[in-house]
Amino acid sequence: MKKDINRRDFLKRFGLGASVVGLTLASCDSTKDKVAYTASKSELPTGKMTYRTNPKTGQKVSILGYGCMRWPTKSGGSARYEDEEIDQETVNNLVDTAIKYGVNYFDTSPAYCKGKSEHATGIALSRHPRNSYYIATKLSNFAPETWSRQAGIDMYRNSLKELQTDYIDYMLLHGVGMGDDGMDEFNKRYIDNGILDFLISEREAGRIRNLGFSYHGDIRVFDYLLANHDKYKWDFVQIQLNYLDWKHAKEINERNTNAEYLYNELAKRHIPAVIMEPLLGGRLSNVPDHIVTRLKQREPERSVASWAFRYAGSHPDVLTVLSGMTYKEHLIDNLNSFCPLKTLSSEEMNFLYSTADLMMQYPTIPCNDCKYCMPCPYGLDIPSILLHYNKCVNEGNVPESSKSENYAEARRAFLVGYDRSVPKLRQANHCIGCYQCAPHCPQSIDIPKELHRIDEFVENLKTGKI
Repeated sequence: MKKDINRRDFLKRFGLGASVVGLTLASCDSTKDKVAYTASKSELPTGKMTYRTNPKTGQKVSILGYGCMRWPTKSGGSARYEDEEIDQETVNNLVDTAIKYGVNYFDTSPAYCKGKSEHATGIALSRHPRNSYYIATKLSNFAPETWSRQAGIDMYRNSLKELQTDYIDYMLLHGVGMGDDGMDEFNKRYIDNGILDFLISEREAGRIRNLGFSYHGDIRVFDYLLANHDKYKWDFVQIQLNYLDWKHAKEINERNTNAEYLYNELAKRHIPAVIMEPLLGGRLSNVPDHIVTRLKQREPERSVASWAFRYAGSHPDVLTVLSGMTYKEHLIDNLNSFCPLKTLSSEEMNFLYSTADLMMQYPTIPCNDCKYCMPCPYGLDIPSILLHYNKCVNEGNVPESSKSENYAEARRAFLVGYDRSVPKLRQANHCIGCYQCAPHCPQSIDIPKELHRIDEFVENLKTGKI
């Protein structure tokens, strides 16, 4: 634990009495992706969506963008996690509802939903007039076998085919800055093979209307691309922005960059920002109970998630805020947050920054459950292990010693919950430290180190050493 603070001290320090600790979100459950959304029971507001203007085209873009990474499967799960058939009928219904209430920006990728997202998104959107929505997709050439010029062109053309369109509204270089050497990998993916020049020519031909990139990791790449803005003329850039990452991103992981820097660098060049991870992979909707109470005391009728979405949308140079909405309650809650968007006051922004400071007292692992680390060659369920640990940290179930308050209860909650969340053959004790996972993590987590730490903690709990 980087900073020592127990549950009782936390309550005393921040003035939260026992009478309010029991406040929880009515819609919270343990189902993956259904966390901390409390959909308003009021009528959905028709014609109230807030829009931002694209400075290049003058087009109005909905401040709520639909992230198509988590389309539902027929089993009721998310295609981001499960290699199952996408429930096209439900996807169609979600898209229809989104468009009905003003959403017009849909973000997908050849890599999403195990390669199935563009196809499902294309089917759903093609049922609507082409001028009623904007498609964003990416050149997701992560694997070295896709780094040739022809492979990149083939991927781009396949996107047009799958999306049933002859032009892309918003085209991104996907995940620049990833890898141990972000600049070297960027050059191999986009410069040495001439793919960036090809995409620029496609923009000149009108088959790409806006060209940008999504940034992950190596700040040298971000700074290089902005330094060459006059050459590339970026129409937009996608960044990770939320109230925790605004000032604490580097504290969470030294390879990260604070969102304050990223946003301000774009704003001073008048480059619109598209926001990803407004919920930080769900971590800002599945916060410690004490933070839930703090937020609900301010606005009991709003969900925890709505604070994070409104925060992202309150920055004036943000074009749209992406949300991966698998379930209809996600969509409804977000529509209520953005129809219209009530921007946060400076006092409310400071309230969230102080909330972020409090959250930093809880040393969770910065896993966004993106699953880029998977599959593990030894069968470990890496995200589930890390997320169970984070859940127990948030709930005060990571005892430091047998003298800790509620030790027996916390010990049982951790160990029983671990076995329920992660099958025994996929738990941390099977990690051999091969390090095949770590280079793929956008948050630059030293995954084997964390797995070994968790395994040691589990063994100490089991044997009574803690």
